Amino acid sequence: MIVRHRPIEIGGMNGQKKIEILKPFSEAFELTKTVLFQPLDFRRWLVIGFAAFLAGHLTGAGFNVPLGNFPSRHSNQTVTSPDFGQLKPMLPVLIPVFVVVMLVVIVLFTWLRARGNFIFTDCIARNRAAIAEPWREFRKEGNSYFLFLLMLAFGSLLIIGLFCFVMFGVFGFFSQGSPDSGITPVFIILLGIFLVFWLGCAFFFGLTSYFMVPLMYVRRYRAGQAFRQVAGLVLENAGPFILFALFGICLLIGAGMVGGMAMCLTCCLALLPYVGTVILLPVFVFLRSYGLRFISQFGPDYDVWAIHVEAVPLSPPTPPPLQT
Repeated sequence: MIVRHRPIEIGGMNGQKKIEILKPFSEAFELTKTVLFQPLDFRRWLVIGFAAFLAGHLTGAGFNVPLGNFPSRHSNQTVTSPDFGQLKPMLPVLIPVFVVVMLVVIVLFTWLRARGNFIFTDCIARNRAAIAEPWREFRKEGNSYFLFLLMLAFGSLLIIGLFCFVMFGVFGFFSQGSPDSGITPVFIILLGIFLVFWLGCAFFFGLTSYFMVPLMYVRRYRAGQAFRQVAGLVLENAGPFILFALFGICLLIGAGMVGGMAMCLTCCLALLPYVGTVILLPVFVFLRSYGLRFISQFGPDYDVWAIHVEAVPLSPPTPPPLQT
């Protein structure tokens, strides 16, 4: 039987509880062994791997490796380049169609990623291999998270577009001639300030959106309410979250190295969508478990295991011995 604990509102906790960085690492390692290797079930790997695939882990490596140009015995032959001039009359139609198709693909993958994050989290929290049940159970939360990610993505594109329009328009980079050399240093300084500001916002919104999922999973919040609470938590506990991000970067570098070795050992099979996800599933489960164990230190609101506690029935009291 599943017992749901009454959620508790929390604030800053630095003065009440020490937030560990390395302890969740060892806990995530043990949790990965429990989820994937106790017992070792290939069908279970396939299901949890599909959940990780939906969550955005499309291949076993997060980068594209150029394979280079291999020489051919016919390399001395002249290669005729295609005549792209014939496509010019069709560009007014091809460009809008290409833009629409790309937008549809971006929206579709963002939606699948939003829904998949809750499924993957549920597989780890409940130590089960399930897709359909968490897909239905967290439909409202997943769709709300999808709208948040979509607004965040298009808002970022809008800000970048406005910045480029203002900067290039003001400094004359759209003119026919070259820009005045006197304003080039000012342009470089403003560009540097914008990049620093952009990296800071990317760091803040990246952490906030990442830890919104555990809160929405536990409290069944909508994305707006979850964003406000997690944003306040990050600002009140900036130190632990910065250390988590720095340590997480080290883990991602290590995961990239493991992905590169897996690609070499499997003859590039790890680059195939879903196949690579299954091959490197322990890495993905470990990374997600580390984040879940870290955020759980901030209280029951963020502990995905606090709402799945097996209720143990109480045994009846032993009657006192009869007096003779």
